[in-house]
Amino acid sequence: MKKIIYALIVPLVVVSGLVLANRESKHEASKKSTSKPLSAAERKAALKKWEATPDGIKYKKWEASPEGNKVYAGEANIRKHINAFTNMEAVVTSLSLPPGSRVGFGVMVRINGDDYILSFGPETSDKNFLNVNNEFQPLHSLKVNDKLILRSHWVSHAPKYSYPIVSGDYVERESKLIYKRVPRQGGC
Repeated sequence: MKKIIYALIVPLVVVSGLVLANRESKHEASKKSTSKPLSAAERKAALKKWEATPDGIKYKKWEASPEGNKVYAGEANIRKHINAFTNMEAVVTSLSLPPGSRVGFGVMVRINGDDYILSFGPETSDKNFLNVNNEFQPLHSLKVNDKLILRSHWVSHAPKYSYPIVSGDYVERESKLIYKRVPRQGGC
């Protein structure tokens, strides 16, 4: 009987030792892979290298195109409000985003005569996959031509879209708050 117990315990000890050793080596490897941030010269060199790739060339052509210039002009129109996090008046122009959009939940709005994608991020579900997070629930009641007051910390662009992308951080309709982004807890 003792031999059977020893025969079962010895392989268990060996396997657990291998698992722990493998775990430690992975942990050490992840510590080694962390590198210091790139210097300005290194970043500039990496950017030059990327601009020579097919994707970089395509992006530079988009930047110089009338469509790219229109997007940059739209960003410049609201840059002052973005930097100061001040109110912007917007009108909902469409409840659907351009085909193929991958910015999460959002609507199309017009601010100072320019069209923008107002993005709120991906809709997440809670533990029960049938229940969608209620964070965006008040936004689902928006209608075309609703007048909004919004504030944002971020505007971006992508060659895939013909419009600047405004991150929705704070939205009011008829002087009532309908959405305020919850700041992330912990992390960076």
